[in-house]
Amino acid sequence: MKTKKKESIGAKKIYDVSLTISNGMVAWPGDPEVNIMPYKSIKEGASSNVSRIQLGSHTGTHIDVPYHFIDGGRTLDDIPIEIFVGKARLFELAVLKKIDAGDLNRLNLTGVERVLFKTRNSRFWERNEGFRKDFVYLTSEGAGFLVDSGVKMVGIDYLSVEEFGNKSAPAHHILLGAGVIVVEGLNLSGLKEGEYEIICSPLKIKGGDGAPARVFLRRSRLSLPNP
Repeated sequence: MKTKKKESIGAKKIYDVSLTISNGMVAWPGDPEVNIMPYKSIKEGASSNVSRIQLGSHTGTHIDVPYHFIDGGRTLDDIPIEIFVGKARLFELAVLKKIDAGDLNRLNLTGVERVLFKTRNSRFWERNEGFRKDFVYLTSEGAGFLVDSGVKMVGIDYLSVEEFGNKSAPAHHILLGAGVIVVEGLNLSGLKEGEYEIICSPLKIKGGDGAPARVFLRRSRLSLPNP
């Protein structure tokens, strides 16, 4: 009988919380859809395989920077890379529709610069459904509360922090106007709330309003022997 491999004390498991970019993946209505196509192919006599990739700057798991909604705001290549790596706190919120200031007031945000919100949205990724309009969003009051709390990065588990159909985009304007970086499209399925280290790597696009990102979370834990 094979014994299960034991994880040593202090070992860290790495979680990939980014969506896989692929043709036909869920996209925000009106944004460019993903189109990945062969450009050169070994099967057709080329020396290598090369693909042509067309996609929007806010495809899948992605970063929003101030320039996305603030004319003259900081662009992606002007954001200090230190904000993308460091301690983050993941909160699991049992809210049905929205994250408001009252929900956030019950959380411990003392000294927290990066917050990630896991909601019922994460189940949408497990079901592999099409676009959902009824996702949990962040209200303007909630966004203001996070800014006042000193948060520098906000992550959520669907394609926007904004209520669908709210064209004035108050949450975006409040967060990005205060220089807060927004990470959208996280897949937090299976993760528990607590302290993590986030490693977020958006494409470095000159003058970018945002970019797809590969996002990892790492959490230390004391592992016990498997029975």
